[in-house]
Amino acid sequence: MSIRNWPPCERPREKLLEQGPQSLSNAELLAVFFGSGQRGGTAVDLAHQLLARFGSLRELLCANRDQALAGHGLGPARYCILQAALELGRRHYRETLKAGPALDSPEIARSFLLAQLRDRPYEVFCCMHLDVRHRLIAFEELFRGTVDGASVHPREVVKAALARNAAAVILAHNHPSGVAEPSHADELITTRLRDALALVDIRVLDHLVIGDGRCMSFAERGLI
Repeated sequence: MSIRNWPPCERPREKLLEQGPQSLSNAELLAVFFGSGQRGGTAVDLAHQLLARFGSLRELLCANRDQALAGHGLGPARYCILQAALELGRRHYRETLKAGPALDSPEIARSFLLAQLRDRPYEVFCCMHLDVRHRLIAFEELFRGTVDGASVHPREVVKAALARNAAAVILAHNHPSGVAEPSHADELITTRLRDALALVDIRVLDHLVIGDGRCMSFAERGLI
């Protein structure tokens, strides 16, 4: 039966309009994005099939292109829709943080960075540029690597911070392995970056290492 023939209170779009997006299940939210299903099934049916295939909403959204397109039901158009929705969520979070409180504790930065970096399949080195009150000016991805690491160049980090007129920075990178413990190389590059930025009066407040749902703070461990 087509969704058009469902009672209005059960149709995902109408339900969202009347009760808000929080009232929809994961499958219903996905159906709103898809707009239509496949032959013999509704968009909600398709969403249930994809959630079952990938095991969870997170695994579906984090699947790379080859994984997503390997099976039935998720073609290039729907894959692009999901990736665009995920990126919009990240960007919305960044804009909200710019108008929010000062990033004067690891906990505030931790929540933001977990949302931005936790599910990246490759290592990314980022910098949060802050003003004199430690409010976010910009979040910038500076270097991208493989699962084995990213090459970080202090000169480029200093250049980016100066371009943003930053008074302080919070450094961050993820470990695709999911383990948030810093390596010896992480400690060395943190020291190099701290010293390089100090030469231009920019303070490094912290370096956060993002794992799978966990975040390690250099500042909390007294390593910076």
